[in-house]
Amino acid sequence: MQVNPDIFKANDIRGIYPDTLDETVAYAVGRAFVTLLKVDMIVVGRDMRLSSPHLFRALTQGLMDGGADVLDIGAVSTDQYYYACATLDHAGVMITASHNPAEYGGFKMVERIPQILSGDAVQDLRRIVETDAFAGPARRGKMVQQSKHSDLTEGFTQKVLSLIDVDALTPLKVIADTGNGMVGPILKRIYSRLPTVELTGMYLEPDGNLPNHGPDPLQPENRAELQQRVVAEGADIGFAFDGDGDRCFAIDDRGEFVSSDFLSALIARYLLEREPGAKIIYAPRCSHAVRDLITDAGGIPLVERVGHAIMKQRLAAENALFATEGTGHYYFRDFFYADSGILPSLIVMEMLSKQRSRLSDLLKPLESTYFISGEINTPISQDPESKMEEIAGVFGEGGEIEWIDGLSVRFDDWHFNLRPSNTEPLLRLNLEATSKALMEQKRDAVLKAIQTES
Repeated sequence: MQVNPDIFKANDIRGIYPDTLDETVAYAVGRAFVTLLKVDMIVVGRDMRLSSPHLFRALTQGLMDGGADVLDIGAVSTDQYYYACATLDHAGVMITASHNPAEYGGFKMVERIPQILSGDAVQDLRRIVETDAFAGPARRGKMVQQSKHSDLTEGFTQKVLSLIDVDALTPLKVIADTGNGMVGPILKRIYSRLPTVELTGMYLEPDGNLPNHGPDPLQPENRAELQQRVVAEGADIGFAFDGDGDRCFAIDDRGEFVSSDFLSALIARYLLEREPGAKIIYAPRCSHAVRDLITDAGGIPLVERVGHAIMKQRLAAENALFATEGTGHYYFRDFFYADSGILPSLIVMEMLSKQRSRLSDLLKPLESTYFISGEINTPISQDPESKMEEIAGVFGEGGEIEWIDGLSVRFDDWHFNLRPSNTEPLLRLNLEATSKALMEQKRDAVLKAIQTES
């Protein structure tokens, strides 16, 4: 069949419904998934998007026509889906477009946790779809009634709570904004088990219309109300979650958005108190604060490329304690090497309680030492590889150049990472320096070079 090849991304499938991703494509993806993996039972979850029920029906028809049984776990967050795949030991498909706008739909596909269908395997699936090279099934699969759905929900609840010391939590006033995404119901269930936590919820009801704001907390307009309310209501901390709930962001007691780099560094240092000498994985785009706090705490820092499939596999291969991309994704060895949005929020609350500190106080030493640009996205019309080579030629002299994940250039007092987006025609710049003035100077210079057509 004819299909837009651009929907097949590095780590998932994602397109606009029904323009580039519709029921016909979803059905074919279902057939191709069974053909490629040769599995006979598949876990299927879905998010709150208005397109998700339509894609669910078509996808599951394709899966069953391909000869696999479908275990419908209903409308869940992506970390609940990972829990189901891991504990039931099945392949899976989560129908979600993550933090993309409402008109998008997509599929996150699991082979066996922690193995995610990604890279070449996604392209193999694409070729099966394009050539209708579906295996002839020996039987037609069936929809398995999920009588265990409530058990999975409770199992997930108990699992994440088992990874913190609930009794150590001190009284905390928390405001959580789930943006009408998938996290609201499970967050209420889990936080209700925390007797000292006073939760104020914002937009906890899943609603595919996304009536209040977009599903990506990295966009300032999507977190502005939460920041205001944290200050106005005297909260200790605010948490914002993306649409499918695999990313978590924090607002400190000043109402300031907390860089994921800095939160990653604090979480890594705190977890190393429990397990000194453990390995921690981080991405080249991260602030040196992550590397430095890991090293100072006696941990072993390891660098890996951005991408949830890559991070999960490296975490498992190293049996590392924790991994971070600095993008709101946090991966945990003790959560099946997978990422979760709710778990880091619990760990941060435990950290604040045990250290008897405000988040702003923990952040101040980092803010006065590491000056970061934040991620800056620049649309480009030329080939990203040639542009990065060009930038390396301009800024690499006298610096240490590395090509682990795009281009990284390091000097004694500043460094940057420039990498192409996996989903859009963008280059993503993250730059850091030892002073604010130097950061701004180098940021502007690198951006100017990126924006200059060669």
